Amino acid sequence: MKPPSIVRKPTAVFHQSGPLEIGKGKITGVIALALGGLAVLAVLAFHFPEYLTTPDLRKKYDVNLLREILLVGMVIAGGLALSNLIQRRNRWLNGTALALIALAVAMGGHRVPVGDFPDNTPYIGLDWFILDLLGSSLVFILIEKMFPLHRDQPVFRPHWQVDFTHFIVNHLLVGLALLIVNFAIHRLFGWMVYAPLQKWVGGLPFFAELFLVLLVADLVQYWTHRAYHEIPFLWRFHAVHHSAEYMDWMAGSRLHLLELLTTRVSILGVLYVLGFTEASMNVYIIVVGFQAVFNHANVAVPGIFARAPLKWLIVTPDFHHWHHSSEREAIDRNYAAHFAFIDYLFGTAVKSDRRFPGKYGVVGDYMPATYLKQQLFPFARRH
Repeated sequence: MKPPSIVRKPTAVFHQSGPLEIGKGKITGVIALALGGLAVLAVLAFHFPEYLTTPDLRKKYDVNLLREILLVGMVIAGGLALSNLIQRRNRWLNGTALALIALAVAMGGHRVPVGDFPDNTPYIGLDWFILDLLGSSLVFILIEKMFPLHRDQPVFRPHWQVDFTHFIVNHLLVGLALLIVNFAIHRLFGWMVYAPLQKWVGGLPFFAELFLVLLVADLVQYWTHRAYHEIPFLWRFHAVHHSAEYMDWMAGSRLHLLELLTTRVSILGVLYVLGFTEASMNVYIIVVGFQAVFNHANVAVPGIFARAPLKWLIVTPDFHHWHHSSEREAIDRNYAAHFAFIDYLFGTAVKSDRRFPGKYGVVGDYMPATYLKQQLFPFARRH
């Protein structure tokens, strides 16, 4: 039984892929719909911060700035939707966007008061999802349009819905993930802590410490990543990530939850043992967050990064796209996340005269197409 048109028509955009028609009010309508939806979620986060926001993040918030961002987003969304409605363009889409803005206003909008609340309640990372989706889409879609690798690849390319589902779940479950990771780190690595070593690491000059934390993290990531390729049982989990057939800023979100947890435990556990300072860890988190998205993006960086010596030093989309290729020369190659020289050192760098591969995904294209089936895939009896 099909849902009624009042539900089906506004949500049709989530079931479509391909380029959006220019001049039909669809591009601005999608922007308005996205901002309207995020506005409603943001107002909910203001109402229930103890359950819908991340403790580590809310300690760093400037609440007044967030209120201003919310107000600006609502004004932009409302203006775009209203303009399209006046011109009778995509009325269902823009009408829904305007309705979401009206709902956000009715719920209190940017004026919702935030009082004192307990700091130790269970939570989901709704704030992290809102901020990262808003920031990542603004930054990386712009970069992809300015420096595209595949010019004809649209923002809403095929299978974007499943990657967006991964993006949503990974962000909303950040609280549970952090709880599990922190518990595992202290249980598995706590006995390895050696105070004199931590004191030495903490006493390094900042940039030396930052280079060391990136290098150590990448070495741990390299061998963990390589294990996921070379051990058949682990590959069942990692194959979910490799099943993406299109590279863009959202493709890196396609991860099995157990792989996400074990990789974070292995990397952060070693960094915990070595005792890196909060300042270097904060910069590391920014760097790894940027590279994780950027290196999957539909981007062709300037050619200088594809030539020596930079191609041996820094992992860029040129380097990481090969890791996702299903072409024979690319299988089990280019594992590093930050420093390309690690793969050259261990003999796992791709050797090709081409800058980019021509095909992505897993050999055989055997991965299920939906989020839930992908999470269950590693536990199936046969593949």
